[in-house]
Amino acid sequence: MFTGIVEEVGVVEAIEPLDQASRIRIRGQIVTSDVKPGDSISVNGVCLTVVEPAAGVFSADVMAETLSRSSLAAIEVGAAVNLERAARVDSRLGGHIVQGHVDGVGCISGIQEQENWTLMTIGIPTELSRYLVEKGSITVDGVSLTVVSVNLSEFVISLIPTTLAETTLGSKAPGDTVNLEVDVIAKYVEKMLEGRIG
Repeated sequence: MFTGIVEEVGVVEAIEPLDQASRIRIRGQIVTSDVKPGDSISVNGVCLTVVEPAAGVFSADVMAETLSRSSLAAIEVGAAVNLERAARVDSRLGGHIVQGHVDGVGCISGIQEQENWTLMTIGIPTELSRYLVEKGSITVDGVSLTVVSVNLSEFVISLIPTTLAETTLGSKAPGDTVNLEVDVIAKYVEKMLEGRIG
């Protein structure tokens, strides 16, 4: 489990194609400070398992399912990525409950810079829009954010300067894709209501 509070921006150093998968090597000083094989690290919102830790870097295998459901399929060497270690049970939950299980890929359709914040509009797969509510939570490339507004095809988030400076969202442009994870609590509530109604 994660919180959506990015610890650092890392860099993809290598990508090794495997049979219906790939092995990705990422540099990140903070997330590797205490890393062990089998640990979970969120990479742009995707929960990956560390297979080969080394000094300042770690490698993880990305399976076909993950490649088909996330933007990691298109990632390139040199790309910046948001990184977060798995949450500790004795720490504060600064964001919201994030599983690292990407529900879909969205496309940035607009960016409006304001005096003290930036509004970003992101297209969302129609089947996911029902899980978003105004002032609810959404994870965008591993960043826990609050929904400003939402309709069937897109939603708006507000980004403060700190988020823009300390995550990859500050370098995004219209047309870029982002990984989306909706609030898991909403999905559980829907499932339970289906049983009661159906």
